[in-house]
Amino acid sequence: MENHMNLAIENMLSVYQCKTLDDYINALKEIIQKIALLGLWRAKFFDKAAFYGGTALRILYGLNRFSEDMDFSLLKKESTFSLKKYNEAIETELRSFGLEVSISVKEKKIITNIESSLIKAEVKQQLITVLAPKELITLAHKDRKIKIKMEVDTDPPLNFETEQKIVLTPIPFSVGTFKKPDLFATKVHAVLCRTWNLRVKGRDWYDLVWYVGQNTPIRISHLQTRLERSGHWPLHKALDLQSVKKLLSEKIETLDIEQAKKDVLPFLADPDSVKIWSQDFFQTVVSEMTAS
Repeated sequence: MENHMNLAIENMLSVYQCKTLDDYINALKEIIQKIALLGLWRAKFFDKAAFYGGTALRILYGLNRFSEDMDFSLLKKESTFSLKKYNEAIETELRSFGLEVSISVKEKKIITNIESSLIKAEVKQQLITVLAPKELITLAHKDRKIKIKMEVDTDPPLNFETEQKIVLTPIPFSVGTFKKPDLFATKVHAVLCRTWNLRVKGRDWYDLVWYVGQNTPIRISHLQTRLERSGHWPLHKALDLQSVKKLLSEKIETLDIEQAKKDVLPFLADPDSVKIWSQDFFQTVVSEMTAS
């Protein structure tokens, strides 16, 4: 049974063509994310929730950058929602594939509508499990950990549509997710409103370029709901595409391009994909946005 389990991981790992330690860590992180999703599917989590954010884009829609955290939204408000039984399902699933992890619920210091968990795994142990080259195992610091934060919005902004997407590995299963126009709306909201203590999240800008390159229209109604909820748009004032473009254009004028590149580069296989980045580049990208 052990050989069979490791073979499943080996097959998943072979897709990544890992050479460096970082290659292995990125691949292992994504494999853990996929197996966590399988555990959630078995626990019927997607009957009441949908996957969104950069990791959803990566795993379900083929975004060509790695992603760290896993973001979910309940389909309707549930103030008593708890991640506990779902964490247990994820841990059981990962252990069944021979991966040793710990999952802890993040205790809240203040009352919010976000429930959080943290999946942790020791890098060195996982490298041994997947039979990585000895020299890379030696390179890995004994305290280095893979960390994947999971967040569930228990009181979600509505006006979104969902669909089921099939994931084929490690076994075929389905994941409930936002449709692409709604995913795009959540990303634009993040670009406009995310506060990172003066740090620029270049991954948000990378994803925005990807959406426009995919000819994905943005769902204006969902973006408006999110902007109103976060206090970035007046209640009951109509939002249209031109207003969105104007907000983004103003954001671009103050964007620190070098900081944005620095943030996203560790997640990219091809660093040349951000070489062209400039204020003018982003203004051009935004001018090509469409809406649904």
